Amino acid sequence: MISGSKWLARVSVALLVCVGVVSPAVAQRRPASAGGSQASAEDPPAPVAPAVISRGENGRVVVRATRLVQPLKVDGRLDEAVYSTVPAITDFIQTVPAQGKPSTEKTEAWVFFDDNYLYVTGRMYEDVPPEQWTANELRRDTAQLRQNDMFGFLVDTFHDRRNGFNFYVNPLGGFADQIITDEGNPNVDWNPVWEVRTGRFDGGWTAELAVPFKSLRYNAGKNQTWGLQLRRSIRRKNEWTHLTPVPASSGGATGIFRVSAAGTLVGLDLPPAGKNVEVKPYAISKVTSDVAKNVSNDVEPNAGVDAKIGITANLTADITVNTDFAQVEVDEQQLNLTRFSLQFPEKRDFFLEGRGIFDFGRGGPTNSQNGASGASNSLTPSLFYSRAIGLNAGRVIPLTAGGRITGKAGKYSIGLLDIQAGDESVSKTPSTNFAVARIKRDILRRSSVGMMVTNRSESNVVSGASNLGYGADATFSFFQNVSMGGYYSRSEVEGRSDDNQSYQGRFDYAADRYGAQLQFLNVGANYNPEVGFVRRSGIDRTYASARFSPRARTHFKGVRQFTYQGSLEYIQNSAGQLETRNQTGRVAVERQNSDLFVVEGGTNYELLVAPFAIAPGVRIPSGGYDFNDITVSYQLGQQRRLNGTASYQVGQFYNGTISAWGFTSGRYAILKQWSVEPSVQISQVELPAGTFTTKLLRARTDYGFSPRMFVSGLVQYTSTGSVFSSNVRFRWEYRPGSELFVVYTDERDTTKPGYPDLKNRAFVVKVNKLLRF
Repeated sequence: MISGSKWLARVSVALLVCVGVVSPAVAQRRPASAGGSQASAEDPPAPVAPAVISRGENGRVVVRATRLVQPLKVDGRLDEAVYSTVPAITDFIQTVPAQGKPSTEKTEAWVFFDDNYLYVTGRMYEDVPPEQWTANELRRDTAQLRQNDMFGFLVDTFHDRRNGFNFYVNPLGGFADQIITDEGNPNVDWNPVWEVRTGRFDGGWTAELAVPFKSLRYNAGKNQTWGLQLRRSIRRKNEWTHLTPVPASSGGATGIFRVSAAGTLVGLDLPPAGKNVEVKPYAISKVTSDVAKNVSNDVEPNAGVDAKIGITANLTADITVNTDFAQVEVDEQQLNLTRFSLQFPEKRDFFLEGRGIFDFGRGGPTNSQNGASGASNSLTPSLFYSRAIGLNAGRVIPLTAGGRITGKAGKYSIGLLDIQAGDESVSKTPSTNFAVARIKRDILRRSSVGMMVTNRSESNVVSGASNLGYGADATFSFFQNVSMGGYYSRSEVEGRSDDNQSYQGRFDYAADRYGAQLQFLNVGANYNPEVGFVRRSGIDRTYASARFSPRARTHFKGVRQFTYQGSLEYIQNSAGQLETRNQTGRVAVERQNSDLFVVEGGTNYELLVAPFAIAPGVRIPSGGYDFNDITVSYQLGQQRRLNGTASYQVGQFYNGTISAWGFTSGRYAILKQWSVEPSVQISQVELPAGTFTTKLLRARTDYGFSPRMFVSGLVQYTSTGSVFSSNVRFRWEYRPGSELFVVYTDERDTTKPGYPDLKNRAFVVKVNKLLRF
């Protein structure tokens, strides 16, 4: 049998040869993308100096970048002479609330470059004093930052109108960066080296963003053409504006993802990409206690290294040796009143980079109105789920070494991954190799087809056997709001050769006023790609929904949009029996201040083929159950100093009743750099077999000393498993790309009376240093 490493090496060579990447030397002589010096035929003529922008009647925009003789001093002041000699880019266009209308506040922007940096700067006018601006987050890359006033830009460096690099900043200087893949799949954990500063003037605020060309991937040469989108949000008005028209159905915060709607940036004379080699060695010291391993205050120093090597302009190799993720925040617990496993998000940076390329069978994000639920992907299996690597049976598995190649070669997106994991005694996990190969080709204007293969050398299901998964998928996007796609996939492991397939077809129409979705999903009873995730097998699932979302008229004071939606989910098991049926109706009212009121009710049917143990000592007998429920929720706008979602659910539950209430995603900004985030969920269930209450209590606090230094704390308790855990993290990016982490984690068992018993504890100090060549 071929080992995972050898298998991946053969696949890697084959893929790279197929798409023309024979060697770095050859690749450097041949462009890696269709991007170049020519703008689209749909674009207006390029502006002629001193003009910097031209707008066509079709909404297309061309911007001319201005070369600087001297570098900008990035201080946020906008006081250099170039600001008075180069015209500003103005006339930003609303995406919401009034699609296509001019912005209600003036914005002036500039795009400059020199031999080392791309500069995008802005002057944002405000008609209210600073205390009325929305600026309450200082930390880098947080979700709350997207709910602040902001200014930023996206560049599509290969001008493929699908992918881009996104940068933005708020008035406090809190900043974020993302990689956008296929007009979605934002990777917020990409942390390149760049500079940003903000300032204020009498009547608004300013920002200067400077991104080194070394932090981007592009084709070198004279007079190159990129895609460009500029964005500004004015959160007190719930207003989002862009350089070019963006469909309101794309949403305000996510409108920047519509790369195909971006303008064109011309006139860039780009330096050679250079070696593009980054090496980040780390040193770590741990003190750990683990009851399951009978370890107490064990001191363990360690070291390792991560490296990033540019193979071509847009193909990057990542190498990791003796990988350690001790600095990663613990999982947030979830309540689960179903009989199926939950899927937790990935937080480890090595697996987060390039994740959009490895996305299989799901395509870009589905547009939604007022939080409207779409065709749920919760039951769609994942052919590749990175948490299958390095985690098993609730235990952390050591990673010895690994490598990854990601990026694009012409119209092909490529992702190759190979990781060697060690063994772990408590979970009885043997040393295992994981390998993944992904290739995807752009077709038409916004569509793609692809294939993926995964391999796990040691199956969790059949001892001593390996597990293979493979499949093909396609995504098609037409016009502004129509998308469809699907996939076919199989898994193979010794003794499980029948009913081992999964396939899906889906259609989505997601305009601002109307929406409709159709989906069919099949998951075979023996389908189990063990480098992936399958929540529910042996099913045929049909889903359909229809939505009507009219914008409110003037006599509905304070209301922006109504949403009315109905959906049907119908699931049969492999024996042809109806196992699940959910009929749901939903009404939502979005206010102008972005508050959201929702009422959702449903009629449900569940067939339990076997008894279901829902809580300790409480089992629901097998049989069919009809039950109804209703949920009412009110979400405070996330730009508010106090925000969150309060909800109440009441109704039947199988052969009993349920009453549940919660306050989730809460946040209160004590200071502009200090916040607390409470969350409470309590469900009371009464059944003939017994009565029980589930509880999930969580509180987080964050204090930002600067955008590059913060401390955070997380405490949580869940009645499921009776676990109380705490986590405190200090992160300091003492130099761009170089970091110091100090982390304390504690997990305790609350099943016994008195002070909770220790399950595991760790104190970690980790430091790394970025070296760029």
